[in-house]
Amino acid sequence: MTNTNPKSIISTRVQNYWYRQGAIKYFFVLFLLGFGFRIVTVNQITIEQPDASTITIQEKARIQADKSNIDKTKSRRGDILDRNGDILASSRILKRVNLDPTQVQAVFIPELAKALMMPEGELRAAIEKKLSKKRGRRELIIKKNLRLTNPILGNLAELKKIKRKVCTIKQKEAPISLLNQALEIVNLKENKPTYISYNSCKKRRINGVALQEETQRYYPKSASLAPLLGRVNHKKQGVSGIEGEFNYVLSGQDGLTKLSYEKTPKESYFNPVVVNPLKHGQDIKLTIDANIQFHAYSAIKNSVEFHNANSGSAIILAPNGEILAMANYPADDPNDKTIYNVQGNRNRVLLDKVEPGSTMKPFTMLLALDKNKITATEDELIDVSKSIGHTKTNKDVRRHGDAITVKKILEKSHNLGTVNVSERLEKEDVYNAWSKLGFGQPLGLISSIENPGTLRHFDSWALSDKRSLSYGYGPMEANLAQLARAYLVFANDGAIPPLKLVKGINIDESMTSIFSKDSTQKIANILDSVASWDGSGYRARIKGYNVAGKTGTAEKIINGKYNKKGINRTFFTGFTPVEKPKYIMAVMLDHPKKCYYHRSKKRNKCGGGNSAAMTFKNAMENILTSDQSIKLLAKN
Repeated sequence: MTNTNPKSIISTRVQNYWYRQGAIKYFFVLFLLGFGFRIVTVNQITIEQPDASTITIQEKARIQADKSNIDKTKSRRGDILDRNGDILASSRILKRVNLDPTQVQAVFIPELAKALMMPEGELRAAIEKKLSKKRGRRELIIKKNLRLTNPILGNLAELKKIKRKVCTIKQKEAPISLLNQALEIVNLKENKPTYISYNSCKKRRINGVALQEETQRYYPKSASLAPLLGRVNHKKQGVSGIEGEFNYVLSGQDGLTKLSYEKTPKESYFNPVVVNPLKHGQDIKLTIDANIQFHAYSAIKNSVEFHNANSGSAIILAPNGEILAMANYPADDPNDKTIYNVQGNRNRVLLDKVEPGSTMKPFTMLLALDKNKITATEDELIDVSKSIGHTKTNKDVRRHGDAITVKKILEKSHNLGTVNVSERLEKEDVYNAWSKLGFGQPLGLISSIENPGTLRHFDSWALSDKRSLSYGYGPMEANLAQLARAYLVFANDGAIPPLKLVKGINIDESMTSIFSKDSTQKIANILDSVASWDGSGYRARIKGYNVAGKTGTAEKIINGKYNKKGINRTFFTGFTPVEKPKYIMAVMLDHPKKCYYHRSKKRNKCGGGNSAAMTFKNAMENILTSDQSIKLLAKN
């Protein structure tokens, strides 16, 4: 039998131990070096983004961390107010119900449907449809635009207090028999775990129902101001009208706070840094008077429907140039997001350039009076016995005689008499006066939609241009606001101020002098007779108040030619009271088709006197009745 030396055995074991220990140390060092290298290099690995560009993992992690550490606070959009502080546009706070279909317990669905005030089958179908999708399964907007007084909110609050027995299917590992456990211990059998399902029932509250806050732009005056105020888009940004023009004032600035990682020798922490300070939108106050606007819009709407016109527009000014009303019809209700019609949002007062017809005749007389070409007295007669250019005598002579006064020219809207007066004026003087009146120049109200019209330089005029210009045709087109502004000369002794729409904007109070005070007063008194039984504007008369103004009828151009078959635009521009006017109003109807004689159902050709003048009366009568500052006058 071989003897084994015990010391030799121990020495061999110890030696092998040190070999093994050394190998482990070397392996551990190599592992740490490899791990450290990977830590350094893994951040430099590049990945491809959806736009085909590449980015390192480290940079992507930094971007994701920055995004997750950003807190956004939405700014509130400013209100639009009228001159008296009444709200014309506001962002009201609403609620919406957002369901997580993966969390809502089935036992609560009948009660949830009742709380949401909807059929149970409709709710189940919506949930099942959402669950069938691969993406977006956890968000279902089931109700939106709920006012804070909506009963659904109260129903949900009560529902969340209720507890119901909710059973969920769970799984647990099935028990192993003692025999199988013993066989596994001696490595004779491997037991694979098996699971069994069981119901776990507990009383719980409803899950997966969240109330979220949202805002909606609301317009209390509905369609009456829609073309003027404009609209906001789905991002709550203004895209038209006042909303678009002054979006930078109304929208404000969202707040943005970022958690910045700060590291010091002693500690590390996140420090909130304000990237963008929260600035709520500012309110805007308009010069509009909501009550006057209501009367103007109602009169325009009724007139368009009564006369079967394509559209209608009106603007009412204060003597200092402030716009009290700007109405257009047809107009859509901006609160109804399901409809959008371009024509229903068109601000024709500023956008449509037109030939204003006979409403320009008073300015021809004003200029001639200032230039001492006429006296406008009762003993002065203007010859209308001979045709001038394209302006014929035939029916005018038979109707009014060979010679008529300036008063009669304006009362009866006599074209030939007006042309006769214009023949005494120089082209340059006419052009300069019309330019000072603001024609062909922007008003600076809503520049994004405003059409400044045209006024060709007198060097390009033919002789016929000056003649046609005297009664509102020819080398000039204007929008209705420009026409109304020109009539401010009768409220400011022959001068006009700039128009104003937004309080604090365009506060220039300077006047542009155009005509003399005496001439302006004399023509104003003549225009008083236009709105009398003797004048073409007799339908603008208002019992108890004196009214001055001028009718206008302009043929529309169809296929490059003036239409002679009654396709017209009709106008009435007037002011009241005649002395020291408080309200100046311009009305335009586009192609009215149904007009009548006074106190008769007999159809008549539509002109300014039997359409637009009636609109003026309907609006202004209500405005004056509501204005206690204007005393009743004895004149009827």
